[in-house]
Amino acid sequence: FLNRTGGCWAFSAVAAVEGITKIAKGKLVTLSEQQLLDCATDYNQGCGGGIMSKAFEYIIKNQGITTEDNYPYQESQQTCHLTTQSLAFPAATISGYETVPMNNEQALLKAVSQQPVSVGIEGTGAAFRHYSGGIFDGECGTDLHHAVTIVGYGVSKEGTKYWVVKNSWGQTWGEDGYMRIKRDVDAPQGMCGLAMLAFYPLA
Repeated sequence: FLNRTGGCWAFSAVAAVEGITKIAKGKLVTLSEQQLLDCATDYNQGCGGGIMSKAFEYIIKNQGITTEDNYPYQESQQTCHLTTQSLAFPAATISGYETVPMNNEQALLKAVSQQPVSVGIEGTGAAFRHYSGGIFDGECGTDLHHAVTIVGYGVSKEGTKYWVVKNSWGQTWGEDGYMRIKRDVDAPQGMCGLAMLAFYPLA
């Protein structure tokens, strides 16, 4: 699962934890994706793919996650090298996580109205990969090989409902690293399968 784009599961999970930490504590901290890639190997295969719920399980068991500054991103899986300091002073902790009911955009909307949500998505198609702006409405299927974070939603001037998605492909992709993707589509799975597999962490 989610192996084609490797570490996306870590970026998706970290963005959701950053979001709930900001909501709960009032401060935005930049957390370490690399810690998950290197150290959550009991749960996932580093850059070889993984699933966001397992990232949350690791953060709970580890009693927190450190900052990006403490454990910087390396673009490949390394050996886990947590220092006693980064273990003693986690930058963020979570108490648990919830799974959003599958194939239910209304349940997803309820969750996203409270906090960012990690979702699986089909992001392998050319249209998705080369998205540069606007409200995305296909081509895509429901083969969940990628993971992103839904951070908001809205309605265009023309009345088209959309989700706001944070991707992990850098700020040159999409709209400064984000995508607006059509919401409330005819298929229960959501556009590109985004309502099929969704999780959010609890403060």
